[in-house]
Amino acid sequence: MFRRRPLMRAAVVGGGAYMAGKHMANKQAEQAQYEADQDDRISQLEQQQYGQQQDQDPSQQYQQPPPSQYQAPPPQNQQAPAQQAPAAPDTSSMVDQLNQLADLHQRGVLSDDEFTAAKAKLFGS
Repeated sequence: MFRRRPLMRAAVVGGGAYMAGKHMANKQAEQAQYEADQDDRISQLEQQQYGQQQDQDPSQQYQQPPPSQYQAPPPQNQQAPAQQAPAAPDTSSMVDQLNQLADLHQRGVLSDDEFTAAKAKLFGS
């Protein structure tokens, strides 16, 4: 009679450990699948953007100004004015990008979290 309890206890502990391990393995598999799906969506978007750039007239590609990250910073004055308004980003391109993100979100290409992260990146916060 005393022998059954240690065996039963070992069976319960072993079963619990098995279930916990199985749960963690399933959770890791779901996370890996989510990341793979997200990578696929990103690569599809990049391919779409690359395709749109290729569809443009090649002469127009080189007439567009370079992105702001490649432009030289404005010269800094030695004497700064008392109040200087912060430089506003190009709102028309920002609005276009925001509309494109909203369209992708509505079509289900972007999840809520991806859409929120993309908006935050666009606004620079």
